[in-house]
Amino acid sequence: MDMADTPASSTKPSLVKMTEKVLEEMPHWPWQSVVDAVKECQRLFPLSESTGVFDKVVGALLSQMAVTGDATPTSSSPESSAFRFSCDTKCSSLSMRRTWWFEDLVVLSPAMVERVAKALLARGADHGIVARFIFYYLKCRIAGANAEDKKAMLEAAIAVIADLDRASVSCKGLFGILRIASPLKLAGACQDTLVDMIGRKLDHATLDNLLVPAPSGTSSLYDVSLVLRFLEAFMRHRGGARDEPPRLKKVGALMDMYLAEVAPDPSLQPARFVELAIALPAAARDCHDALYRAIDVYFQVHGRLTDDEKMKICKGINYEKLSPECCKHLATNAGFPTRAAVQALASQHTVLKGIIRHSGPLKLASSCPQPPATGKYHHPDSHSDVDGDDNNNGQVVLYASRLDLSLENQNLKSLLDGMHWRVMELEKVCSRMKTEMTKMKAPRRRGAAARSLPRMCS
Repeated sequence: MDMADTPASSTKPSLVKMTEKVLEEMPHWPWQSVVDAVKECQRLFPLSESTGVFDKVVGALLSQMAVTGDATPTSSSPESSAFRFSCDTKCSSLSMRRTWWFEDLVVLSPAMVERVAKALLARGADHGIVARFIFYYLKCRIAGANAEDKKAMLEAAIAVIADLDRASVSCKGLFGILRIASPLKLAGACQDTLVDMIGRKLDHATLDNLLVPAPSGTSSLYDVSLVLRFLEAFMRHRGGARDEPPRLKKVGALMDMYLAEVAPDPSLQPARFVELAIALPAAARDCHDALYRAIDVYFQVHGRLTDDEKMKICKGINYEKLSPECCKHLATNAGFPTRAAVQALASQHTVLKGIIRHSGPLKLASSCPQPPATGKYHHPDSHSDVDGDDNNNGQVVLYASRLDLSLENQNLKSLLDGMHWRVMELEKVCSRMKTEMTKMKAPRRRGAAARSLPRMCS
């Protein structure tokens, strides 16, 4: 072509100068020419990267993507119903103007998509638009791909999403990636990144999201270990922001539902169930009723648990945060250890004392409800016994002169009375058992003494 390959020659046109001039004019190229240049960079990679051509092509892409208005360089639109479903977005004219280029770049390889997306982010591209492109790319390319191609696409997508703002990626989209990646063996670091991103947004998850089937070869129904990893990531990234308490309580409510769902699984080991029950701090739950009900179901399904194992599981319950109804149920629940019932009684007793302490001076009531039909009633704060069979003897109770106790507090007091009766019955049983033990030991002692006497005295 009679051209010089270096700019030193002045008599012949320089191929290098002409090439540089063409590349500088790339932002003004037609859109399809820029797309073709991207495809050529993919074919000649890594040479295109080392020569700086790739950076110039990405710059041209970004300037073309900024085109707005009804007249876009392409008529293709990714705003199909499938795309809206996968990205959780709504179709609008503004959205269409900002995403018109998706369809033309969806043909790129996973490695090139990762490089293009990261280069766009480095040049200040909108994180939300890049996130939507990544999910659109997966939606279009995953179907029909083989296992290796799927693995490459997912790893590239996760690498890009990890660089995005947390608010630009939906929790629904992350769990969609997780469902596709579950049967594939992604790189360990890639799996950890995905779990970490889901953990950060765990307060946006739903129960259906967490019900991930257990890996093949295991007897459990659900992948509890994976959910524990989500919880660890959530707790690791918690900060001191104002929105943290509401986020924590959302996760607490979500975990209560998850515990109720996995409790009937006969293959769920007690140690795993305990980890789930105590994974969150006390501030995550204002009420422990749901947690108690889940534990109750677990005890019913796992009938061979010892009292010690049950007590380890019960340590996740804060009895002071149980409602009167649940506390009453626990007190009469034969599936729970006696120690748990006693602890519930003690904690509820403390709650009632706190209510009375803050209610003002206390006085004796002249008219009170009758005591239980059997046994004797002994008020926790009194040193006198009242015969329960004598209807003429009024029950002595305490009330606050400055506070009209609500129906809930009255129910709580009635509950405590019933629990107190149960403890009294348990004390009677223990007393009888001690008496029987004493009687059983007495003959042995006499027999031992008789054998120790000399033969002439026997």
